[in-house]
Amino acid sequence: MSETRKLSLPIVQLAQQNEEFRQVIWTGDKTQLVLMAIPEGGEIGGEVHEGHDQLLYFVAGSGLATIGNVETEIREGDVGIVPSGTYHNFRNTGSGMLKLFTTYSPPEHAPGTEHSTKAEADSEG
Repeated sequence: MSETRKLSLPIVQLAQQNEEFRQVIWTGDKTQLVLMAIPEGGEIGGEVHEGHDQLLYFVAGSGLATIGNVETEIREGDVGIVPSGTYHNFRNTGSGMLKLFTTYSPPEHAPGTEHSTKAEADSEG
């Protein structure tokens, strides 16, 4: 799916159908909307976003969230809140894909970014 200019989307359905590690679907001046799918045993990867708040909304699967020094189990219906400058990682500890949509404020990725796998995302820096 290429980036859209639509302002109303069935986001949970789109996230549940997504099979790509990362897919930017909308970018505005101050916010970005991204779909993600993390395979069994996979992870987003520990990182810190300076100057970017991030909200992650989980729509399928289960896992473990590390935000700062706190680890919490996550599952469908949960949200992870990552303030700017906070270390975070999200790991899929369940069976099947961990699927979510996330917002970055301000945008973190180039508009239209797509990565089929974490390895592809890591190779692009």
